[in-house]
Amino acid sequence: MKSITATLGFSALSLIAMASNPTIKYPVAPTSKTVDTYFGMSVPDPYRPLENDTAAATKKWVEEENKVTRSYLDAIPFRNNLRDQIAAYQNYTKYNLPVLGNDGKYYFYENDGLKNQAVLYRTDKIGGEAEVFIDPNTLSDNGTVALTGTSQSKDGRYTAYTISRNGSDWTEIYVMDTATKQLLPDHIEWAKFTNAEWAGDGFFYSAYPRPESGKEFSNSNENHRIYYHRIGTPQADDVLIYEDLEHPLFFHTAIVAGDEKLLFVSVGGNGVGNGLKVKPLDTPNADWTVIEPSQDYLFEVAKVKDGKIYYITSKDAPNKRVMTASVDDPTNMSVFIAEDPKAVLDAVSFTPDKMIVNYEQDASTHPYIYSLDGHRIDEIKLPTFGTASFSTSTKSPEVYYSFTSFLYPTSIFAYDVSTGQSTVVKTPDVNGFNPADYVTEQVFYPSADGTMIPMFLTYKKGLERNSSNPVYLYGYGGFNISLPPSFSANRLVWLENGGIYAQANLRGGSEYGEQWHQQGTKQNKLNVFNDFIAAAEYMIKQGWTNPELITIEGGSNGGLLVGATVNLRPDLFKVAIPRVGVMDMMRYHLFTIGWNWAPDYGTSDDSEEMASYLLGYSPVHTIKSGPDVKYPAILVTTADHDDRVVPAHSFKYAATLQAAQTGDAPKLIRIDSNAGHGAGKPIAKVIDEQADIYSFIFNNIGITPKTK
Repeated sequence: MKSITATLGFSALSLIAMASNPTIKYPVAPTSKTVDTYFGMSVPDPYRPLENDTAAATKKWVEEENKVTRSYLDAIPFRNNLRDQIAAYQNYTKYNLPVLGNDGKYYFYENDGLKNQAVLYRTDKIGGEAEVFIDPNTLSDNGTVALTGTSQSKDGRYTAYTISRNGSDWTEIYVMDTATKQLLPDHIEWAKFTNAEWAGDGFFYSAYPRPESGKEFSNSNENHRIYYHRIGTPQADDVLIYEDLEHPLFFHTAIVAGDEKLLFVSVGGNGVGNGLKVKPLDTPNADWTVIEPSQDYLFEVAKVKDGKIYYITSKDAPNKRVMTASVDDPTNMSVFIAEDPKAVLDAVSFTPDKMIVNYEQDASTHPYIYSLDGHRIDEIKLPTFGTASFSTSTKSPEVYYSFTSFLYPTSIFAYDVSTGQSTVVKTPDVNGFNPADYVTEQVFYPSADGTMIPMFLTYKKGLERNSSNPVYLYGYGGFNISLPPSFSANRLVWLENGGIYAQANLRGGSEYGEQWHQQGTKQNKLNVFNDFIAAAEYMIKQGWTNPELITIEGGSNGGLLVGATVNLRPDLFKVAIPRVGVMDMMRYHLFTIGWNWAPDYGTSDDSEEMASYLLGYSPVHTIKSGPDVKYPAILVTTADHDDRVVPAHSFKYAATLQAAQTGDAPKLIRIDSNAGHGAGKPIAKVIDEQADIYSFIFNNIGITPKTK
């Protein structure tokens, strides 16, 4: 289907990219004469050498690019003041939802200001005196080790915790004595996409074979296996529990439920959902019972309680519903909570005598109280449209939930199920920010095909529609992921300086169920880009702004969105920030877990039609070039330890941009070190990155921001 018709090798091609900006001399990227053939289509890939992130030529190019970028950003006169302002806004106490542990204590994360990582505390009672349980800031000198999860043994004696280093998806598991906090010798390496699922005197976890040295963050990950680790034994003695060598690109996740009597395995990686199977843990050599053989639907085990399994599934219900089955007959299901045609089921949690069911409607959370026989009793009223998550236990009547919105920093509430009353437990005070000065509204605008797309707008009260307001337009549009309201202290410098923050809920997400998702996948992907373009056009038509003041930003799949949209409509935007983006649609599936994105994107190996479609919007391959082409100012961001979307995507995209004739606006790339795809990034690095991004934006839209 695809062949390389020219081998790698450094070329003497002179690709000094002076055309993009007469004042910036971009580094010369290493090149080759590589040409790939897809169903008879010849596709040059001149920057193939940049895929080798450990090569000397690539390292030199990265170093030179960072010098150029730093020179540009550090010369912006207000950059340091802007960084100080962002840091000041970030210097507030950030709260997270408390969770009841198996030892009867509550655990919660909290960051009292500018700590690089939130600290995990425990307490006997919420609101009472708390002690530090794990402080990840002590695990590294620069905050680049992130605590990514914890789980306790059934009796609460042991706590396993997972960490990530430098933002990588690779996971390490450690074990400690819960009461004394003493670290045990148990240590698991090369785990990925896993937590510790306790059963008996050990736990299940998922891991890949040890990767090739030097290729830990780029080579394709294959053969995800489930192991069982017994406390006090070395990892080499761990027992292989589950593998599927016939399907090396599948994910396998262990789920222990039913008072440690059932082991479920969720199987993903080759569809929009997941397969599911189960076996009893108390029956040696028991066979697996297949609950869902395909990966065509979401199939989640919400709870096993009183001999009954509760499933959340999208099978025959695009907006999802709750099904139940007996533990003794797990495939014989009946409808427990029917699909809601107007809202998407998001989560189900249990108290001793009630259920809390979260729905998403028009991209906001709507939680309800249900009886244990599946009847809706009441709605939990939230402060405004926003996002709520609940913490419950069948061992305690206490219910807590977190709530956040664009103007509402994450706050913790206690909810009394018997009275229906919510009480504020913790709410932060953000330095220098008065939410009463701003407003958020939700609008609906037509896309190119007439589909109405929701979008949130946040701005200062009294802002006039005089076509002269700067707009920061953000989107994602993919992988069944929604963009509900959330608070970001980083955005306050934008709002304070008269900017509008616009968040569009594009097709490809989960805002309106599986149908909404499918309308933004594979050969419907152009719908997503059209939705984003229509958002900018709406803001212009409504008199909010003009193309000289519009910035677009997105990360990961959203980075693809920004790159593709700029290539389609370079005239519509002044600044573009594609972050850690998927930029080479012809080869994305060849790196780390890129193959997992095929259900959303399709691959260049699938068919001539699919390859042609991908080539038609792939950001690396569709950059316009010519004396009359004028692109917006572009700041690409990536990181050296990103093993989700490997930095080669951004490297090749930036090199292609810089070599093309795209006008005088700067085309820069910011390559972070000791950082990954974004999760677990130390707050110091977050502040530095945001200072660079906002400085770049303000500088290129011609506004000097006011700082306090």
